[in-house]
Amino acid sequence: MRAKTTALLVVTMLLIAAAGCSKKPEESSANAPTGTAGSTTSSATPESAKPPSILEHLESKPVTLPEGTVLTVRLDQSISSKNNNAGDKFSGTVAEPVEVGGTVVIPKGSTVTGTVTEAKPLGKIKGAASLRVVLDSVTVKDSKYDIQTTAVARGEKGKGKRTATFAGGGAAAGTVIGAIAGGGKGAAIGMLVGGGAGLAGGAFTGNKDIVLPAEAMLSFKLLKPVDIKM
Repeated sequence: MRAKTTALLVVTMLLIAAAGCSKKPEESSANAPTGTAGSTTSSATPESAKPPSILEHLESKPVTLPEGTVLTVRLDQSISSKNNNAGDKFSGTVAEPVEVGGTVVIPKGSTVTGTVTEAKPLGKIKGAASLRVVLDSVTVKDSKYDIQTTAVARGEKGKGKRTATFAGGGAAAGTVIGAIAGGGKGAAIGMLVGGGAGLAGGAFTGNKDIVLPAEAMLSFKLLKPVDIKM
């Protein structure tokens, strides 16, 4: 009788042990920190692969500066009919922000580059001197844009008779402001507005060869529209 009881007890213990083993995988899978969740996360679309939002698309859309837009720039260096030649490059900075619909497209301080297209010292051609400059490019937020502009031209014809023009591309209109020679930054006098010809008082120093001093401010007009990325 005792043997039967012992055998029954052993069988019961084996059954209990077997039942416990069968539950372990379920419990472990339930308590595990969802290994499948990790795989789900890894398969999610990364931020870099997501398409740009509507706002980002609108922000990257370029703004067009129309033909005739005026760029007023301050020269970084002096340019003269005597010391410069056609083809010489010069640089400057935008003196006034350029806006479209109330939005600043070209901030003040943006860099520009230009070319001397004509430089003839006094005496080479019947005693006349001439100087003509245009802008070639403007840099906005590290992006450089090629531009075509009207020319700022200056002529000197015998005995100190001077003319200053804002030339090219339709009606001539704009400003030419010159710094007093040796006056340093901010020492600007004289202004020419509209008309297309006439003297900007003091804008061109000397009564023989023509000089555009460093810090002089010149205005150019775009001959063609240009798209600027915002």
